[in-house]
Amino acid sequence: MTTVPVTSFQQSLGELPPDNIIFGHSEAVQAIRAQLARVAAANVPVLITGESGTGKDIIARLIHGLSPWKVGPFVKVNCPAIPGTLLESELFGYEKGAFTGAFGAKPGRVEMAHRGTLFLDEISELDHSLQSKLLQLLQDGQFCRIGAQEDKKVEVRVVCATNRDLQTEIENGTFRQDLFYRINVVNLRMPALRERRTDIEDLCRYFLEYYNRKFNCRARPLSAEVLAVLHKYHWPGNIRELENLIKRYVILGHEDALTSDLVHREPDFLNPDISFDGPVSLKKLTRQAVRELERKVILKVLQQHHWNRKQSARTLGISYRALLYKIRDAGLPSNRALRLRQAEEAMPKTGAAAD
Repeated sequence: MTTVPVTSFQQSLGELPPDNIIFGHSEAVQAIRAQLARVAAANVPVLITGESGTGKDIIARLIHGLSPWKVGPFVKVNCPAIPGTLLESELFGYEKGAFTGAFGAKPGRVEMAHRGTLFLDEISELDHSLQSKLLQLLQDGQFCRIGAQEDKKVEVRVVCATNRDLQTEIENGTFRQDLFYRINVVNLRMPALRERRTDIEDLCRYFLEYYNRKFNCRARPLSAEVLAVLHKYHWPGNIRELENLIKRYVILGHEDALTSDLVHREPDFLNPDISFDGPVSLKKLTRQAVRELERKVILKVLQQHHWNRKQSARTLGISYRALLYKIRDAGLPSNRALRLRQAEEAMPKTGAAAD
């Protein structure tokens, strides 16, 4: 298996996670890994699709690092972050006097990426006029600065990413069909985190070690109970959401920073998303909604009573044994795990860990 070598590529693009963290164990991401080297070696446009926070940026950087153009620049353009009126000049540059305030010529990101890789993140945000200029660039490698009379020619590898369905955007008239065919020579779909739950534990371990070093902290490994909660969560923000959650845990130092926060982010099971591609199981959807609602109620009552399970059982009107079963079934932390954590937090700390 080809891996990204430690070269000037990593120095120029910053440190990337190790391969086992990027690709994990799921079949969907392993399939991307298997074809990445061949895709990178061919000078064709690549379209990376997937939800926000799935790691499309990292895959784009890996494509550049594995390509024959890795010694050239990697230039990223975050299309939604630049106002539409400025994006054209940012992409293609301008000549002196092209508009008010243009006191000198300025090259755009396309020129900066000459003999390297141009990464257009969230390309669906480009308006139609810029889509036309990008199409010309992809067709013949030429573009025109704002205010210029002649076209310039560049050698650029173009990689695009989007979290939208471009076919739908085409039907809505917001994205050019001919441009879609140009950028979609190779399509790499990044799966959502809920599709690769087997990687959650490794990702947690990596982020924990990384932010412990970065913040000079000593947050302990996550308990099995908390990992079970993370495995059951639906992760609308994907890996980015998990990373921010672990970062908060490292800074605050207790697992309640994870579990209590996830309760408020859970999906509304009383208004579920229903797929009509196949049969709809009313019994299954109802059972799932009841189970998730019950889990929320139990967790809130436990937190209200400071995890006193006997008092919580009385409040809920169920037996103590029934509550223990429901706690285990919902993947909530056990009383034993809480006592261990409280004992650890009560231990005297020294150095940076005491901050």
